[in-house]
Amino acid sequence: MSLPDHSNGTADIAFLALVGGRRSVRRARAAVLLLHGGRADALEPPAALNLPALRMKPFATSIRRAVAHEDVLVGHVRYRHRGWNGHHAHPVADTRRALSELYEVAGPVPVVLVGHSMGARAALRAAADPQVRGVIALAPWCPPGESASHLGGRTVIAFHDESDRITRAGDTWSYLTRAQAAGARAYGLRMPYGGHTMIRRARQWQRLATEATTGLLGLTPLPNPLAADGTWTGEPGCPAAG
Repeated sequence: MSLPDHSNGTADIAFLALVGGRRSVRRARAAVLLLHGGRADALEPPAALNLPALRMKPFATSIRRAVAHEDVLVGHVRYRHRGWNGHHAHPVADTRRALSELYEVAGPVPVVLVGHSMGARAALRAAADPQVRGVIALAPWCPPGESASHLGGRTVIAFHDESDRITRAGDTWSYLTRAQAAGARAYGLRMPYGGHTMIRRARQWQRLATEATTGLLGLTPLPNPLAADGTWTGEPGCPAAG
């Protein structure tokens, strides 16, 4: 199968964009999909120069380097709309379509989803897919009451700076409690810098997210702050300084 050409607003949109092309797709034994942020409400398509998408590119580069010799596909989810848009939850539908496209070209491989802000909320919703093994949630948007009941058997690793003024770290920690109650393995890291944009100490955000991703893929141990502190106890751990 060849992926359709991307064209917002048409039936031929490709919801999956693979990093580095489609080389060795048939040999893939796992995949990582990245989901960028957006807005609560916005029906227009993401702009060609889209800052939330650009923010995720260094994460994709770091992850791709870490799995370069492991037959792991790395890709981005493409959105039709810039916003979540209430009950429509457009990024969730787009993620499910991207997963379908992935399985058509690579088969039912295990998947790790890495999302930021709105993209993290979409990733957590889409983790109901049976092939999704876990979610890396970066400064996620987890409104009070957001359901985690579908996360049994998954692993959720959340990173949040409590100075974030766009999404609330307290909501993230509450979500992890609900996820664990539903049967998920839940981990939380309190990032002492970075705010919502993850710009300050960006390389440490990227390193920890990469280590968490390869840990979920079973390629490496989880990052030391997570491995040492164990699963969620209601209090997030802190990464080592550096």
